[in-house]
Amino acid sequence: MSITTALSTAMTGLTAAGRASSVVSENIANSLTPGYAQRSLVLSSGAATPGVRVEGIQRNVDPAVQAGRRVAEAEHDNIKAQADFYTRLSGLVGSVDDPFSITSRLSNFDGSLIEAISRPDSMPRLNDLSLQAEALADTISTAAEGLRDLRTTAERTIDAQVDTVNQALKDVQKLNARIMVSQAGGMSTAAMLDQRGQLIDQINQIIPVNVVQRDNGQVALFSQGGAILLDGNPAELSFDGKPDTMPHMTQANGLLSGLEINGIAVETDPGGPLRGGSLAAQFELRDEISVEAQEDLDAMARDLIERFQDPAVDATLGATDPGLFTDSGAFFDPVNVIGISNRIVLNEKVSMDGDSETWRLRDGLNAAAPGNAGDARLLQSYTAALDATRSVTSPGLGTTTLNASTLSANLLSHFSQNTNAADQALSFASASFSEMSQMELAQGVDTDAELQNLMLIEQAFAANAKMMTVVDELMDTLLRI
Repeated sequence: MSITTALSTAMTGLTAAGRASSVVSENIANSLTPGYAQRSLVLSSGAATPGVRVEGIQRNVDPAVQAGRRVAEAEHDNIKAQADFYTRLSGLVGSVDDPFSITSRLSNFDGSLIEAISRPDSMPRLNDLSLQAEALADTISTAAEGLRDLRTTAERTIDAQVDTVNQALKDVQKLNARIMVSQAGGMSTAAMLDQRGQLIDQINQIIPVNVVQRDNGQVALFSQGGAILLDGNPAELSFDGKPDTMPHMTQANGLLSGLEINGIAVETDPGGPLRGGSLAAQFELRDEISVEAQEDLDAMARDLIERFQDPAVDATLGATDPGLFTDSGAFFDPVNVIGISNRIVLNEKVSMDGDSETWRLRDGLNAAAPGNAGDARLLQSYTAALDATRSVTSPGLGTTTLNASTLSANLLSHFSQNTNAADQALSFASASFSEMSQMELAQGVDTDAELQNLMLIEQAFAANAKMMTVVDELMDTLLRI
């Protein structure tokens, strides 16, 4: 080996060692950075010239593990949205042991009726009956309004997620172009690949995607249902969000917006082109789950109103007179059942916040004047109305015949079962997501291994530096001869 060859070889070794130490330092510095993929230096022996040649920097990513983690993450976010909804809904209607639940309020109302029957002449007991009846109506309407707020939240979340996906798709397109130019210029694209991976993760949480590699380092994105999100140019998702939702508003009647991709309407049901992920979950919450929950609450409110609106219970009522519980103060028409749980209120004649004429609970809502203070027949009719079995139909309860107490208990039980089922599904999805995340993290930066590599790099650097020292000494010797 000539002195020139030895010097050239040592120089390439020092260059490679310097680049390698830079890569190791970057790995260690970003070991906890989300989305960062471990780098390694790609070296080769010179074919025409002696020494080592730096080919580039390689990102160490297992596409299969990454795809599996993305599938698990999208499923987790989908189920989590539903679990959060059911948890909040159960909080609105209450549980069996909750003193403020619908069931407890109905039980308190029934108990107050029994006390009033024992002393129909007692105004404090009649006043308490009014308060318990109002608390029952308020609890139902508050739960229904809370459900409406949850539906509105889903509407706003859809609007925000559509904007997020549109922007992320545009950013991925820009990175595709930059990566192609950088690769053509022989520059490192590792940082841009990390950034693009994080954007794809962001899209995947909302709409699960399949990533397809294209030429020159570019990627195309397709939803799991086959919709084209990005293939050269990004798709444009369109959604007309509403600032508020009402129980009667649905996508079917055109009062709520659907979703379009490049101006073409797509199905938003759980089995549609955008299935999985949090966006599909929000559409399911808005269009299916919350609608069914609304119908369940409406069924209970309707049943309660009709039990006391019947002239057979209160003979002072006409065929279209509002009963003890009313539709915003008016007679309840079964044709207008949607949203009745939001509108149910106590008749203002006996409400303590209205006329406060609680003697009407004993003598009749439309009685001309107070009657016999010891007459408890109407109060007994109220109790009989609560205990009477009636046919009730709703999505969650089906069609069944039961009394008011059993209806409220079944309603709470139904919501509780949905909450438990969603929590169990979330627990399984969380475990799967955690396992896949750990598998991906295991392929990330190992700081112990990186420090060992750094020691090897230092040894290589020292060996090449020693070679240059020897060459320098040889040159000095030759010059002295």
